[in-house]
Amino acid sequence: MSPAIPLFVSLLLLSVTTQLVLSSNSASTMSKTSIDANPKLSLRTERAGAVVVRVNASILSENRTFELGFFSSNGENWYLGIWYASIPIPTYVWVANRESPVSTAAEAVITADGKLGVRDSGGEVVWGTQNVAAAAEVRLSEEGNLVLLGGAGKVVWRSFDHPTDTWLPGMNLSVDQSLICWRSSTDPSPGNYSLRLKPPEYGEIELVFNGIEPYWSTGNWTGTTFSGVPEMTVPYIYRFRFTNPFTPSASFGYTESPLETGGRPPLTRFQLAFTGQLRQFTWSSQAEYWNPFWSQPENLCKVYRKCGNLGFCNPKSLNPCQCLPNFQPSEAGEWFAGDFSGGCRRDSAAICGGDGGNGRDDGFEEVGAVSFDGAETESVPGNRGMCERLCLSNCSCIGLYYNSRTNSCKNLYGSLLNLRNLSSDSTIDDILYVRVPKGGVIEEEEKKKKKNMDKTKTLVLIVTLCGSIVIITLMLLTLLFMRNRRIRREIEEEEAIFPVTNLKVFSYKELNVATRGFSEKLGHGGFGAVFRGELSDSSSVAVKRLERPGGAEREFRAEVCTIGNIQHVNLVRLRGFCSENSHRLLVYDYMPNGPLSVYLRRDGRNMRWDVRFRVAVETARGIAYLHEECRDCIIHCDIKPENILLDENFSPKVSDFGLAKLIGRDFSRVLATMRGTWGYVAPEWISGVAITAKADVYSYGMTLLELIGGRRNVEGPPSAGGGGSGEKWFFPPWAAHQIIEGNMAAVVDERLASAYDTVEAERLGLVAVWCIQDEEAMRPTMGMVVKMLEGVVEVNVPPPPKLLQALVSGESFHGVGPDSGNGELTSGGCSNDNVQVSGNSPDSLNHLSTAT
Repeated sequence: MSPAIPLFVSLLLLSVTTQLVLSSNSASTMSKTSIDANPKLSLRTERAGAVVVRVNASILSENRTFELGFFSSNGENWYLGIWYASIPIPTYVWVANRESPVSTAAEAVITADGKLGVRDSGGEVVWGTQNVAAAAEVRLSEEGNLVLLGGAGKVVWRSFDHPTDTWLPGMNLSVDQSLICWRSSTDPSPGNYSLRLKPPEYGEIELVFNGIEPYWSTGNWTGTTFSGVPEMTVPYIYRFRFTNPFTPSASFGYTESPLETGGRPPLTRFQLAFTGQLRQFTWSSQAEYWNPFWSQPENLCKVYRKCGNLGFCNPKSLNPCQCLPNFQPSEAGEWFAGDFSGGCRRDSAAICGGDGGNGRDDGFEEVGAVSFDGAETESVPGNRGMCERLCLSNCSCIGLYYNSRTNSCKNLYGSLLNLRNLSSDSTIDDILYVRVPKGGVIEEEEKKKKKNMDKTKTLVLIVTLCGSIVIITLMLLTLLFMRNRRIRREIEEEEAIFPVTNLKVFSYKELNVATRGFSEKLGHGGFGAVFRGELSDSSSVAVKRLERPGGAEREFRAEVCTIGNIQHVNLVRLRGFCSENSHRLLVYDYMPNGPLSVYLRRDGRNMRWDVRFRVAVETARGIAYLHEECRDCIIHCDIKPENILLDENFSPKVSDFGLAKLIGRDFSRVLATMRGTWGYVAPEWISGVAITAKADVYSYGMTLLELIGGRRNVEGPPSAGGGGSGEKWFFPPWAAHQIIEGNMAAVVDERLASAYDTVEAERLGLVAVWCIQDEEAMRPTMGMVVKMLEGVVEVNVPPPPKLLQALVSGESFHGVGPDSGNGELTSGGCSNDNVQVSGNSPDSLNHLSTAT
């Protein structure tokens, strides 16, 4: 689950005296953006009519968190505003004269009647407060609240009561107070979108276009949360309070709670962006940027009139709005600046002749299955031809909606706003046709030719597919026949000891002496216990004693032969074996630095970033060797930190490989206990279908996330006041979401602080998310993973894994484990030769779905 999403809390005001600042300590930071701010302002409040601030001076809050002054968006228009003084990125939270910009000679003054005003170069007050009592003092609080105080120190006006586009902790939304977005990213004037308490009930908060068209709501207040904001159910470091809900005196706000360490939480703010989204940001002091923590609507295309009339919206595109073919932006300048609400217009002549014609010669062009906002519909009896004739007879008709299945039709009037593609929804039969002028009509003959060509292409495709299926089936049958013949030949061969040229055959007595009676236990795996030993040549070894009865001598030696011939610098070397009576033991090189899992505990030893990166790359090379470079493809089936051992130089060695066929299908319960470690098992394995080498890729991706974050994938929740609920927190879904959003700093092990390579970290993170894709076809091969990690192949941003996204949307995770069943799965392997491995029953997928 992702970290809890803090929302809306109560009012907090800490007024502190303002300070006079004449230095230019902030100027260098403000020059980093296209919005030029000059924070050097002056303060004089000794008498009514005095200048409070002017260009080239500023007021700072007590701890220098916020700053009041003039800033400019283009070097000509200047605004009195408040911004964060303590961070290098200029971020404005309040603007006074947003509708009345002034020149560089402007100043903020206390007027003769005790009001704060903005005066232009001609001496005219273009903006002013509306306080009744006269103000004698100006203060900027540490919370970003500009306060006017009367003669007795009483508050007579606050900027928190007059917000612009930003909602800060301590600020309340009430019936008379709402957020209004900027016109664009560089224009502070009021935009089209606002956030308000929904009238007339005032029991929920909504986003509205032009004050009349709601397009998102929190749902009603339940007493503790909003019904439409499930994130509020998770305790976090923010408190929210709804005072007098469902009344005209309702108000809603949020405040911050101190951290358990006693420190102050990171800076946070809600902003109603000019795009129409309400977004929450949290400042990352380590990475020095605003982390987008939460946003609604999540889909930009659900923002009302996002792309305007006849604009097509694609939420997955970097530029979400596009015009339909033969259309262009109505306002190219605004479109380029990111304001798409003006929509699109036709390239060619207007419909209905454009010069008083009757429009009978107009036509219709198919757009496809889309949804839209704004247009009024009129059902038309009869077929599509009747619908077209009625539409062409009315110049107000802009198009039609036709359903070929029901042969029903609707004519459209008004504006087609925010067109959204629905072609992937097979249940949608309504097709949109836009009315076009005579010059843009596609001739019927061309339509028929195109349709016939499409039919021909479809027929050729079907024949090709059928032929391919037949050929593939024959190939599979041939391979199956060859496999069965090979198995029969092996069964008929005389049972004998296979020649092992590079492995030593140990006696049980030798290994008993080497391990001092199996007294020093290193660990216990799925196949059995592992003990440390010392051979007669003083070399240290790890002896694995397989916990299984004797027998199957021929199969055991055949597997040992295969494993013994595998040599790779990143695979644990098999030194020898023992197959004496019922004893089955394997002798490996001893790894002094133990398994990787030791370094992933929060209380364990820390591992430098360069070592982590080397472990990631070399582990991938070892697995790729098993998959792609061995004579027989070997699927590991249990890649996890416990099976990645580190030698004296912290070089990783993959262990416990190639044992899937070792145990035999008659002991599937033992193998099932070892296989399928929850958190590393690929979805297709859980569901019971044949697996391939991509199952190892999935497990490697999970392990890579743990290596980056320095934590296990299933552990207790982050320390955020969660208490001792005993719930388990699943790390990979949250980490994948942060990586896709570009927030790599939040994922990297906090013990590293800033001592890591950001480029390498981003590369590891993107590769990890590619590896844990739900569909195995989407995952890269291990060979490709190695190329990605080495920088040979560019790594693009992957789509979010659907199963993990489902986990993210849940309220909590209680630690789902693998099914205890011992059903046997059929593995597809790396080729068409199937081997038998054991795993969880298909019911495990149902348990997992229940948990999500």
